[in-house]
Amino acid sequence: MKWLQAIQQYFPSHKYAINSRILGDDAELAWSNLGYWEDATSSYPQACQNLAFHLAQSIHLTSQDRLLDIGCGQGASLIFWLENFQIQNLSAVELQQNCVEKIQKNLNSNLKIHQDSFLNLKNIYPQNSMDAVLCVDAAYHSDLNSLILSVFDILNSKGRFAFHYLMLSEDFLNLNSIQQLKYQSLLKAADVNVKHLNSKSDLQTQIENTGFDVLSIEDLSEAVFHGFARYVQQQKTRATGLTLDHLKIQMTAKLCEKLYTDGLIRYVQISVSKP
Repeated sequence: MKWLQAIQQYFPSHKYAINSRILGDDAELAWSNLGYWEDATSSYPQACQNLAFHLAQSIHLTSQDRLLDIGCGQGASLIFWLENFQIQNLSAVELQQNCVEKIQKNLNSNLKIHQDSFLNLKNIYPQNSMDAVLCVDAAYHSDLNSLILSVFDILNSKGRFAFHYLMLSEDFLNLNSIQQLKYQSLLKAADVNVKHLNSKSDLQTQIENTGFDVLSIEDLSEAVFHGFARYVQQQKTRATGLTLDHLKIQMTAKLCEKLYTDGLIRYVQISVSKP
């Protein structure tokens, strides 16, 4: 049994789990996103905060908003909303049980958190109960239609939703089937289904067909993909030991750099509002 426990420590606890300490965040409720890298000297926590702040700004988040954070990970974003936006009414949904338990143990607030899929929101919250919903660097693991419809049901009139997703460039649509299959395999390893992705025009139409108005679709590929890959490469020389956690981060960085260099799949920030 001790041998088995020793082996298990080298395996991530969940497919979405990231060992943030390797990336430079030692906090109990740590960040776990790709970050928005304004310059090469940014720390990992600062880059993660930048990504969250940029997202919140896109919907003009205020302290009066009833906010739902979906896919909140290890909980750093919850602290960020409380401290930087003075959110008075904050709720969260996270799929990973260990993250939910850690947040409940360490975050001293009136936060209401549920362990569930963010595709199941209408079974958790009353209809029209939220002013704003944010999803930092997690939405692209899900089918966009399912996500949008799930959020639509719980937003009040003029409620806003902002999230990160992946978008196909026009050049991607010109690839032959073999070339597209290559990207499909690459992204499948990151739990992303290429069939869920669209070009910008089709993405906008897809969102509008669900009833939302599109406020903005902003390409963050350089600041996110390239920035994260560059940071991990710089940190690689300082890494000690090699576990599956290290390997997962290295492979994520390589994928980010390839996607950025090829330019066929873009990292975008999408902001929408309910009429």
